[in-house]
Amino acid sequence: MFINFIQPSKSAESRRVNERGFYQHIQLNSKKSIKNTTYSNSAKNSELYSAVNTDKQKELVIQSDKQSEINDVIYAEGNVSVSYRGKLLEADNLIYDKLNKNISAKGNITLRLSDQLFRVSQLEYNFISEKGYLLDVEGFINTNSLINDLSSNFSLLDSQKLGSVLKLNNEKVLNTPNKVENWLFFTDKINIDGKKWTSKKALFSNDLLELKQVKLAINSLEVIPSSEELRFKSSLNYLILEDKVSIPFWMGDRALNLNDSELENRWKFGYENLDKDGYFIGRKFNSIDLFDDFVLDLEPQLLIQRSLKGYTKSFVKKGESPTSDKVKRSTISEDFFALKSQIKGGINNWDLEIDKNLNSLDFNKFSDAFRLKTKLSKEFNFFDSKWEKIFYGIYRERIWNGSLGEAEIYSGYGSRLQKVKTWNFNGIKKTEILSFGLANLTAEALDSKSLYSNLKGNFFYSLEQKFPISVEEPEDKSIDISHRYIHEPITKGFSLNTRLEASYSFYENGDHQEYLGLGIGPELILGNFKNKTFDYTRVSLLPFYKFDSGESVFKFDNNYENFTLEIAFDQQLFGPIILKSFGTLNLKKDSADYGEFIDSKISLFWKKRSYEFGIFYKPHNQVGGISFNLFGFK
Repeated sequence: MFINFIQPSKSAESRRVNERGFYQHIQLNSKKSIKNTTYSNSAKNSELYSAVNTDKQKELVIQSDKQSEINDVIYAEGNVSVSYRGKLLEADNLIYDKLNKNISAKGNITLRLSDQLFRVSQLEYNFISEKGYLLDVEGFINTNSLINDLSSNFSLLDSQKLGSVLKLNNEKVLNTPNKVENWLFFTDKINIDGKKWTSKKALFSNDLLELKQVKLAINSLEVIPSSEELRFKSSLNYLILEDKVSIPFWMGDRALNLNDSELENRWKFGYENLDKDGYFIGRKFNSIDLFDDFVLDLEPQLLIQRSLKGYTKSFVKKGESPTSDKVKRSTISEDFFALKSQIKGGINNWDLEIDKNLNSLDFNKFSDAFRLKTKLSKEFNFFDSKWEKIFYGIYRERIWNGSLGEAEIYSGYGSRLQKVKTWNFNGIKKTEILSFGLANLTAEALDSKSLYSNLKGNFFYSLEQKFPISVEEPEDKSIDISHRYIHEPITKGFSLNTRLEASYSFYENGDHQEYLGLGIGPELILGNFKNKTFDYTRVSLLPFYKFDSGESVFKFDNNYENFTLEIAFDQQLFGPIILKSFGTLNLKKDSADYGEFIDSKISLFWKKRSYEFGIFYKPHNQVGGISFNLFGFK
């Protein structure tokens, strides 16, 4: 921070001054000497600010109640304010050695860099050796603008507004949905050595109200800033919950995305029965830089349950079609391991992702164990809407299609143009999806286990709306420390949810299928989620009927259930413990699965204001896992 704050080359010679209430500005980047200027009234102050904002952005400006200069050492006392390129440093006392290029400050030090605020008890920095330190650091950082604020050239007039806006102690905050960009952090000491900052231990918290609920303890922290990212290195770190539970995690050496609401742990524990035969554990390696901003992520996995069983039911019989029924096969040691990998990068403003899964390291099973998805996408604006253009390729993808069960896409490639938009109109929340697609696919046929190849085109439109009938909106959207379990106030009452869908698909052989779907159902939300027991309930029912005709040539996308009922039920049990469940009930009368759930998920969460931790299970495709999310505030 302070490397960017002051970067002098040769300073001007200064005459000795000893007056009260004045400014002194020193040209730092010019080889020419200029005279120091002293002002003692507000009219002159305004002239100075105007001059600095226009032509003197490269001048260091010192303001204080008292100043003196002895042997090229400036001593400033009382309400010291130092500004350089719009960055402000305030302190009780400051000493600046012009010859040795050393700055020292003590007492109530505050550093403001646009959206960033830092409080420090002592600062030492030498511009020749580029070494220094900060003691007792408290910070408020906005990760969305941190890089720009450390290097930008904003105006002094803009930065003067920060005093009443930024503070470390808040009484009320607002939730920032789906992102965490504001953080408090604390450390006893930061060492600066060139462009590297180090700290033995630093604490970060996304909760701007208090530090008790959740903290990240980062040990042996090294931060290396560049023009585009902050690169973090650390040793073993801890996620601390309620000052009682410490969960270790590893960050390694990488560019850290603190805006993400999901805290990524390098270790993963999950359950996947169809491809991995049950429980597994994985460990993600540090990202590997490839070329031109492309990175490779690797996650080897140990398939615990498969290794204990000594057999697998995740593969078809050797030599059989990939759409054949899976059979029980003996395992070798290579079957006990899996590998997940991803390559991400940019190509001429397009984003490329390549996801690969290898569910056994036995190369005799490679064709059955390997799964691949590629995606090349780009966003653009068209008719005041944000659209996404996607090109994709797939190999061995499993699709769950309700009562028809699991279906296999053996291979395929295609393109899709889509728009997703969410907005509010007169209190009605609306979500619209519009997409056009064309793909060449080889997949499991509708009426047999054979693979079938065909060209498919598709149009899809969906509009979901939520109409408030008798709803109690919170008067204040902010929350305070009394909100222990929720990150935003509860909107209670009775609403009607509606869904309109239209789809048309055509195939190269002349077949086609289409449907118009309509759904309307109630949603009831009770409670404030502030008391300890049964203070929050959500029940939602959505009957959905399709007027359909035609059939697909494939199993994975055939319209089968024309009448379903979606049921959602969330209930606070005790304190932060909440049960969440969702299921789709098949009401097609001539179906073998009539009256059964064809899609479902059940979760149990420990939910607090600043984070939530949960376990979930999906019975229909036998997948489960653990989730952890952070909530953001401003």
